Amino acid sequence: MTKYYARDAVLPGMANLHSHAFQRAMAGLTEVRAAAQDDFWSWRQLMYQFMERLTPEQSQAIATQLYIEMLKHGYTAVAEFHYVHDPAEMLDRHVHAAHDAGIAITVLPALYRWAGFGKKPLEPRQRRFTSSVRSILDALARIRGKQSADLRIGVAPHSLRAVDADSLKELIRGLEADMPIHIHASEQTREVEESTFALGKRPVEWLLENCPVDGRWCLVHATHVQASEVAALAASGAVAGLCPTTEANLGDGIFPLLTYRGASGRWGIGGDSHVSRDPAEELRTLEYVQRLVMRRRNLNISSTSAAVGTTLWLEAAAGGARALGRGMGAIAPGKRADLVVLDGEQADLAARSGDAIANALIFSGASGLVRDTMVAGQWVVRERHHVLEEKAAARYARAVGELLS
Repeated sequence: MTKYYARDAVLPGMANLHSHAFQRAMAGLTEVRAAAQDDFWSWRQLMYQFMERLTPEQSQAIATQLYIEMLKHGYTAVAEFHYVHDPAEMLDRHVHAAHDAGIAITVLPALYRWAGFGKKPLEPRQRRFTSSVRSILDALARIRGKQSADLRIGVAPHSLRAVDADSLKELIRGLEADMPIHIHASEQTREVEESTFALGKRPVEWLLENCPVDGRWCLVHATHVQASEVAALAASGAVAGLCPTTEANLGDGIFPLLTYRGASGRWGIGGDSHVSRDPAEELRTLEYVQRLVMRRRNLNISSTSAAVGTTLWLEAAAGGARALGRGMGAIAPGKRADLVVLDGEQADLAARSGDAIANALIFSGASGLVRDTMVAGQWVVRERHHVLEEKAAARYARAVGELLS
């Protein structure tokens, strides 16, 4: 039986608002220079090579391992931005993986039509991503009958370079009013330049002027935005989906978080390529890159707390909940019982109380501070152990071995 101490701390569960689960198996495999000018675009070619061999069984094994790792670090829900549609059962495999792991999932089948702006035809390696508005709406209808407290549905028009304006607007018209909409936007400077040339607007600027962007939208990355876009995005009520460790790994750039928060912008965090499965590491990276830009410390605080750790955790939890369309993200009446229990016996939490607890979780550099995780009132991690973790790890190792053989 788990023993609880007065010094044990409980935090609201964190939502991972942006996941490409299969990329978990790539972690560490792309850290060799692949081109004279190695960047996101050369990384993408390596990702295509990896994805070409991926089977539904391997996808499920990878996703199950990933979701268990997330739970053990304090994530209690995930948004799966799913664009590998061939075969169609790929989406179902992620639903099954989430169910087995015990994590709440919002599945976001991706509309992916083109290789670039101007309806550039898909490359051979991109054909597994092919979808249409009809196929996405059909997928939603098929999954809708399975919906439960732990399964929600939404959509993910991949990006403005992969979805033309007519298809995007047709998709939005076919959705229920409260359905989450997630889209990649302004991750790379090249994307911004091509959008400006093709559409006469920067990606975030175009979306805000041409789509009904509101609180159900999540603009993922939004890395390269001008002051006017920052203000308008904040005013829209949409969530900025920040993926700090992936954005750092890919050399994307740095989102202007201080300006955005100053305009009361909502935000949350995602694991994206899953070079990290730890929300504390995402938040630490997020704060540190802002410090490097500003050359100051303790930047992200709120009107109610001068503690950076508390501010980051609570704001990210609330923003992630909004992006996933879930009643979680806070310990309060009416919210889901998604809870993360920290181990008060750990050295890095010794003699800590109040704001010092979240600060230690995020900034002490320690691992293993999360002891127990609850999702919707059910314990899924107890004493740092998940009931399926040994079987899941064996299946994951077998899947990766097949992919790399």
